[in-house]
Amino acid sequence: MGEKKLVYIFSDGACSGNPGPGGYGVILRCDGREKELSGGEANTTNNRMELSGVIAGLEALKFPCKVILQTDSRYVVDGIEKGWAESWRRNNWIKSDRKPALNRDLWERLLGLLEVHEVKFVWIKGHAGFAENERCDRLAVAERDRQAAGKL
Repeated sequence: MGEKKLVYIFSDGACSGNPGPGGYGVILRCDGREKELSGGEANTTNNRMELSGVIAGLEALKFPCKVILQTDSRYVVDGIEKGWAESWRRNNWIKSDRKPALNRDLWERLLGLLEVHEVKFVWIKGHAGFAENERCDRLAVAERDRQAAGKL
């Protein structure tokens, strides 16, 4: 098999209340083509939506890829780059403060995807004029609003 394809994934999450209705937006870019994804839940948290967007982007890949993943979520980037999620998994999902790690189900899915894909996480400041981040935010907010409307 040849060189892995390079894919750019941009992801953002949104939530109204914490917990409350939430959504995520994702853009995948490869070989000059783009695909947008979005989804959400009626009762969720911002961190769950940030993780869900990243997972949705990686799960959309049909074969192992090199990925540059851009997000404004410190929670996601630090959870991986600082080794927190790996440490939580090693310690049976208990954090150093002896409290259970939140969002275990999503972290487990993400860690599994990182065994398939070669991912470089890039943190960017949200709402700072990054075009893809703004697009992902609009997708996430639209999904959040759809979820909120469904709660009526």
